[in-house]
Amino acid sequence: MPEKEDVRKEVKRLFVRITRDTLPRVTDKYPYLYLERGRLEVDDSSVKWIDAQGGCVHLPVATISSLLLGPGTSVTHEAVKVAAAANCSLCWVGEDSLLFYAAGVTPTSHTRNMQRQAALSSDPDTALEVARAMFSRRFPGADIGQKSLPELMGMEGLRVRDFYIETAKKYGVGWKGRNFVPGKFELSDLANKILTATNAALYGIVASVIHSLGYSPHLGFVHSGCPLPFVYDIADLYKGELCVDLAFSLCRDLAGMYDKHAVATAFRERVISLDILERIVRDVDALIGEKSARRYRK
Repeated sequence: MPEKEDVRKEVKRLFVRITRDTLPRVTDKYPYLYLERGRLEVDDSSVKWIDAQGGCVHLPVATISSLLLGPGTSVTHEAVKVAAAANCSLCWVGEDSLLFYAAGVTPTSHTRNMQRQAALSSDPDTALEVARAMFSRRFPGADIGQKSLPELMGMEGLRVRDFYIETAKKYGVGWKGRNFVPGKFELSDLANKILTATNAALYGIVASVIHSLGYSPHLGFVHSGCPLPFVYDIADLYKGELCVDLAFSLCRDLAGMYDKHAVATAFRERVISLDILERIVRDVDALIGEKSARRYRK
């Protein structure tokens, strides 16, 4: 009997408890890692990735904002627990992040951010004010104080169309318009392929930050009738300089041939160079943070 008690005393937990105080801020984390065809599990005190060839890589999930899980991936219950405790979001995406399917909700210590977001989005007047604040970033100096949401969306549609044309001319790339049919990726031209891939990857990054900050991706201010309206609202703030400019610049460099590795590398480098994680945190706080929300109260 004494021997059994000694054995029990020697048994130690595999995991050291992670607290909010010991985690780096979202803005200090690496944006994302894309994984496919392998298994995410826990070994000793860390999360590890085992690929299809048997290679093993330990992942410092506490310093990663999001793991994008592509086709052929599986994840254990313990790996999900550790990732959630480290505030590392899990997103399920298509091959090379071409499609964004879903994101795991990371537990947060409070719900006040989501409650404030719900209050702002459910009131037509405050929701319109937040939408105007979003559009004011795309139309600096324009008087949009009395514009309705349909009018703002019409202005945005024209701006985006012109931006596509101007950027295509800048890089000397032919452009026939945005065209993508779900499930028929190969039928798109090179620019549309890159746009589809980078847009989906951007959605994954934005969704992971929104979850990490305690907001809901389902309560939007501009978009509606879609699965992740707030994700699309925030992603639109960066698409031009991140996805559109990158797509046309890569068209020139890739000489008409889609190279998923080159696209992924260039996208990752630009996400880091533009400091997208910090900007998302700063912009969301400026738009619907506690101090900003006071402006919308009557």
